[in-house]
Amino acid sequence: MANACVSCPVFSCVSYHSISFSEATSSNRRGRACNNLAFSGWKCRRRISARAVGAIEKETAMAEKPGTFLRDSEGEQLGTSSVRARFEKMIRKAQDDVCAAVEAVDGHSFREDVWSRPGGGGGISRVLQDGNVWEKAGVNVSVVYGSMPPEAYRAAKPVNSPDNGNRLDAIPFFAAGISSVMHPKNPFAPTVHFNYRYFETDAPKDVEGAPRQWWFGGGTDLTPSYVFEEDVKHFHMVQKEACDKFDPSFYPRFKKWCDDYFFIKHRGERRGVGGIFFDDLNENDQEMLLAFSTECTNSVIPAYIPIIEKRKDMPFTEHHKSWQQLRRGRYVEFNLVYDRGTTFGLKTGGRIESILMSLPLTARWEYDHKPVEGSEEWKLLDACINPKEWLQA
Repeated sequence: MANACVSCPVFSCVSYHSISFSEATSSNRRGRACNNLAFSGWKCRRRISARAVGAIEKETAMAEKPGTFLRDSEGEQLGTSSVRARFEKMIRKAQDDVCAAVEAVDGHSFREDVWSRPGGGGGISRVLQDGNVWEKAGVNVSVVYGSMPPEAYRAAKPVNSPDNGNRLDAIPFFAAGISSVMHPKNPFAPTVHFNYRYFETDAPKDVEGAPRQWWFGGGTDLTPSYVFEEDVKHFHMVQKEACDKFDPSFYPRFKKWCDDYFFIKHRGERRGVGGIFFDDLNENDQEMLLAFSTECTNSVIPAYIPIIEKRKDMPFTEHHKSWQQLRRGRYVEFNLVYDRGTTFGLKTGGRIESILMSLPLTARWEYDHKPVEGSEEWKLLDACINPKEWLQA
């Protein structure tokens, strides 16, 4: 079976974040198939055996960005009003907006790579490295087509649907997403990660009762080295305001989901101070969830850039920098050990530059390092071990 590899934000799953998309998949807690963004991307709960995964199709570099990465025939059939077309338009505009905001603060420009795949789809990878403010920042978008094995389809379809998946060879899927990680130089300025994605399985031809499935996923989370409560509260308030426009239950639900997902099990601590995270979301109206994903994506700049502008020029010592490097080590540990998209992409031959784009340029490990209780470093660690309700503090 052929894999669809996204060399940027979407997927190495149908097994996960910026990166490669394979046709392997898994089911989530509600019994749906899960696609993952391998650089900060889609989370699979159970992975299909690696033997079900084929070789990843390599991308081809493009000299110019196309108007759309949708297949020509699909564009004619679905038109610009389809959810696929509108989601692609949204993430490409968001990529432009976020990159422009970062460049305005940093003074350096992003490097851009545009790529396509023979089977359709493609993406745009942008990276800013060794800037004035950011050590490394990446913002990727991708549109991917592929096929998933029948096990994935049976996991994806509603429980009350006919089990026609038993008669299928492979199920076509479509995925699109934006994914980003930004690591600042100043230890008082936090790292941010966000990704938003849309996934569909096409109804197989000539199979009566086989439904078409779709869902949204995404999130935005903050990873500081030092806790400034006003910054964390501002960040969480922007997430809450975006959620509350659609459903007041979203923020508490997705905040907890974020705390639970970014947990470094072998350390017993979270990667950072959270934000929101959701996956396989389709219990609401599709138009509502498209608008919700758009609102969350558009909230990244007002949530993050004001914090950077406040902290980027703060004076710091080698002690502060050393602690930042230790926390960067935790970031590396989570991404390489627990981020399912990253690990899947590495095992299946995904585009390595995209898979590892989420990692910082530098990190540090010290034997048995423990911050002094009551210190500023200890306060950060305590917040990572004991998640706080920042908006109730």
